[in-house]
Amino acid sequence: MGKELCWTAGPRRHYRHVPTVVKSLNRKKTVSISCGGEHTATLSKGGTVFTFGSGGSGQLGHNSFRDEHHPRVVAELWGSEVSQVTCGRHHTLVSVASSKRIYSFGCWMQGQLGNEEMIKKSVPFPVDLPADCNHTIGKLKSGENHSFVLIVKDPGNESKPNPSRGILTLNDRMIDRWLSGSDPWRVIKKEINQVFSSAASLNGSFLKTSCDEHYQTSEDHCGLDFDLVKTSFAKLTKNERSISEVVKVVQTILLPSLNPNPTGVEALRVYLLLPELLLKLFLEPLPERLQKQQRTEVTEALASKILQLNPDARKVLVTNWSKLPDDWLKGVVKLFKKASANLIGRMAADAMNWDVMTRLLKFVQILQMVYQVCCRANRNVTKSDFIITAINDLLDVLETTNEDVRKYWERFNLTGQTHALMAQQNYYNIVLKNLISFPCIFNLEAKCSYMKNRVWQGSFELTLRRTALVEDSFRQLRNVMQQHLREFWLSVFYTEDMRKTDVNKRDFFLNVFKELCAPESQLFMYNDNQTMSWFPTKLSVEKEKYFLFGILCGLAFNNTSVVHLPFPLALFKKLLNVKPSLDDLIEFSPVLSKSLQYILDYSDDVEKLDTYFTIVWDEMEVELDPAEPGKLVTNYNRTEFVNKYVDYILNKSVEEAFEEFKSGFFKACHGWMVEMFEPEELRGVLVGNEEYDWDILKQNTSYEGSFHAEHPTVISFWKVFEELTPNEKKAFLLFLTGFEKVPILGMSAVKMRVRPLFSFTQDHLPQALTCHALLDLPVYQNKKTLKTKLIEAINHKRGFWEE
Repeated sequence: MGKELCWTAGPRRHYRHVPTVVKSLNRKKTVSISCGGEHTATLSKGGTVFTFGSGGSGQLGHNSFRDEHHPRVVAELWGSEVSQVTCGRHHTLVSVASSKRIYSFGCWMQGQLGNEEMIKKSVPFPVDLPADCNHTIGKLKSGENHSFVLIVKDPGNESKPNPSRGILTLNDRMIDRWLSGSDPWRVIKKEINQVFSSAASLNGSFLKTSCDEHYQTSEDHCGLDFDLVKTSFAKLTKNERSISEVVKVVQTILLPSLNPNPTGVEALRVYLLLPELLLKLFLEPLPERLQKQQRTEVTEALASKILQLNPDARKVLVTNWSKLPDDWLKGVVKLFKKASANLIGRMAADAMNWDVMTRLLKFVQILQMVYQVCCRANRNVTKSDFIITAINDLLDVLETTNEDVRKYWERFNLTGQTHALMAQQNYYNIVLKNLISFPCIFNLEAKCSYMKNRVWQGSFELTLRRTALVEDSFRQLRNVMQQHLREFWLSVFYTEDMRKTDVNKRDFFLNVFKELCAPESQLFMYNDNQTMSWFPTKLSVEKEKYFLFGILCGLAFNNTSVVHLPFPLALFKKLLNVKPSLDDLIEFSPVLSKSLQYILDYSDDVEKLDTYFTIVWDEMEVELDPAEPGKLVTNYNRTEFVNKYVDYILNKSVEEAFEEFKSGFFKACHGWMVEMFEPEELRGVLVGNEEYDWDILKQNTSYEGSFHAEHPTVISFWKVFEELTPNEKKAFLLFLTGFEKVPILGMSAVKMRVRPLFSFTQDHLPQALTCHALLDLPVYQNKKTLKTKLIEAINHKRGFWEE
């Protein structure tokens, strides 16, 4: 049923004070163990006997008097299906039920071998039993220097010993008795306490006995019958009194007793069983006395015990999770997600409580562990299964608090409430900063909201010439402190006018990235159709420029600016330490990727394709296997060839430039903030998307001042807008927001506000405040004038004129 453990004298008298797995008995299907004074005997299901320890009296049965430091088969008993084994101080007895015989070996001095010969026996010899052919051996026991045999004279009543006889385990008949109430409550309560207070009882209650699968328990196989667990626990929750007692016993006895250093993988079964039991408490109607608080407390105790497991045990548990059925794994997620959501809801609604945050972190840490399991094992548990939408409520509270600090500081100061306001702001900032370390529970909206609602330490300035953006920005960025890049808001001034406006920053990012990503910069190589950039193999410019380019990208991310960054997804994977694959190469070079896939799928002899490990990339000839130049690609090494090809293009060939870029990128932004995004999300944050849904833009538009949806100027504006070409509409989006592409959250994130321009003439152009998506629209006399002026406005370059 389980692993064999020992914690006594070992080789050379080395003592063990904690149970230790006897690895050589793994998967031997051990059903019985007996210990003598200085030796041990085990019995497997098939009747094989192993002995080890002291052999000075021949008690090991190996035809010698040597000690054995590892379990060894008693060869003389081969072919006999031994049914019982028992050890005395220096002797051993075994019984063979089929032949109704008992064998003994070891010390003889007081007749304990039962064969009237006063000599040591180092091999099994038959014990002289009464000449009664109808006898059955019922029980066999060895004392210090004596032996005991129970003989039953009732043929047909023979039974094999039950190895788990000493442990009470849960079964259907027991649960049925509890539900029916046929037994007195004191009896039922005693049984519940016996079963649910003992990890051993629970671990032995739901073994998958078909084909002896429970004997195969290992780090990869837990040996549980999951269907039996589900049906048993589902049935158990139908009785209010019984389940209340179960919860009480689990909470007060079982969980506190769990050892953080479990011996053997079987001891970890309880960590797979309890989530299913507790999940039933969340999902099934339960007695009022079992309130939500108690449920959360029990789940918290379980989470604490999981986190307290030693690293090796936790590693095995994670492996067990990866092997669980999908519905079972989803149950683990549901359990800790539900408990997390309860606590987050309390934090959003109640006063500050640091204890709640400490408790919450236990749950989300478990969720992150399971999430990583699902990602590695490609399980059918989706990212959405982990997301806790209640976090958005927490972010709304933080946004409101930040708004109070910005807008109503003086009012709170007059009433003496500034300290409480700052304490509240600090509390929610710390809570969310802790939670963001477990990004699996955040949806994309919450991640973006967190970035938007950060509290900045101040601002740092770049003063630039519009005609020398790259030169001026690089010169100044060389000397900016890391803390300023990460914690301070970027302000941009142009020497031509020195106005302080957020439009300057958006114009800067728009134009500096266009200039740097253009072929004239010589920073990058490009794909065949010039739509995608990648790092070159040979650098044509100073290496520092890639570092400074990385700082610019980090600044854009930090300042939530959408920029022109035409790179494949591989770039964003590499920033997040996710290894790129052939699928990522497809985006940059579809033709090459299809050729490599063709080699992988080729059904005939690949050698006929006459392909070699010698390739040409970025006008350079490269040996993918330097140890064997000119190696031919064959059916046996084609996977190696493709992997090396992809690795060279996306990793090795660009290592020098990319590492500089990466260093610059993470100088400008915190790694933990970047790591809360998936690669696709990170690209979306920096680059935006091209889903231009203009209907949503119109639906989300609000009107201020004298404007409203039926105002003649507003009606004319939307008629004009519908007449614009697709490129003109994109130019309008740039004019309104400062970004050429739609934000990652889609057009619904663009909340345009339209108001009448104060003090205007018919010659005035529409104006936009990009940081607020605010359009100031003059009240033109006719639609024709409105269209002319709008097109003129959206084509205005604000000082950046193209040659």
